[in-house]
Amino acid sequence: MTKPPENDRNTFSKDSVEGMMPMLICGPCSAESESQLMTTASGLSALLRLDYFRAGIWKPRTRPGDFEGVGINGLRWMQKVKDNFGFRLMVEVASPEHVEAILQYGVDAVWIGARTVVNPFSVQELAEALRGTKLPVFIKNPVTPDLHLWIGAIERFLKAEAGTLSAIHRGFHYFARSPYRNAPMWEIAIELKRLMPELPVITDISHISGRRSLLHEIAQKALDLGTDGLMIESHYDPSTAKTDAAQQITPAELLKMVNKLHVRKRPEGNDFDIVLERLRTEIDKLDGELLHLLARRMEIIDEIGQHKKAHNLSILQLKRWQHIMDDRSAIGLHLGLDKNFLVELLELVHKTSIERQENIFRKE
Repeated sequence: MTKPPENDRNTFSKDSVEGMMPMLICGPCSAESESQLMTTASGLSALLRLDYFRAGIWKPRTRPGDFEGVGINGLRWMQKVKDNFGFRLMVEVASPEHVEAILQYGVDAVWIGARTVVNPFSVQELAEALRGTKLPVFIKNPVTPDLHLWIGAIERFLKAEAGTLSAIHRGFHYFARSPYRNAPMWEIAIELKRLMPELPVITDISHISGRRSLLHEIAQKALDLGTDGLMIESHYDPSTAKTDAAQQITPAELLKMVNKLHVRKRPEGNDFDIVLERLRTEIDKLDGELLHLLARRMEIIDEIGQHKKAHNLSILQLKRWQHIMDDRSAIGLHLGLDKNFLVELLELVHKTSIERQENIFRKE
């Protein structure tokens, strides 16, 4: 797996000269008309250096009757965008028939949508359809927070040897309330990067945010975490968009936003790596000490469980538990630890302690 080829741009903005920036993929959520695509592309071309111009041609909608894309007509319009502005094109494909169509219209890369990634049968069909095409394939995470499902889809395209592969982190839907359209769950994207370090991971900030007001925050967080690129939906007039109007942004607003982003550059020389490795070694040492302390704590919990069982005492001692929460929280806050982190940590330790004592009580 290698990174997709880079063009000669040094920055997102045509006027900025701040250094090499991650990949930038922009365009409307959906292709709606030839004039909409051409006007949006014209605005982006005048302001930004894009790696790909994107647009949805076929739109998988939850309910029938919603706008489901323009199909082949959209590919004809995209071809005109490429001819007029020189953009490389990227669209979503969800069936072998889609692949056959995009190959006829000069599309340069494809992405596999979150709704498709959840179905291994569909993923396998697409992998076979793209076999030998050498088209770059960008694979979005599944709708649900399932890392193994995401990796499974990536592995199917790897085996098919379709073309260079990248992942797209677009956030996850789950039951808990969240300020985002799709909760970012950064830890899943980070774990994917750990398991597949050569795989570029692009962040789809539009589908994570769900609204324009959150785009900058999510983009900066993604850059701070070392994303390999940003996918951002842009429409010349988002108020008229047929899909996802709230999360799209005009080309001018997009330029203003990306110019506020801070891209952290990798320092030259070996000093950076030496210092980082020293700090990571210290972290490894501290983690080892923490694990030994936790193991010792659980040994004592087992002794407490044995004592309670022998003297017919209840496992849960609410007064003691409240004392631990109050005392440890106060100490942790004094040491500069976050309150929410402390509560979650203490509750997890307490839950595990209760479970270990329950196991002791069940034994004859």
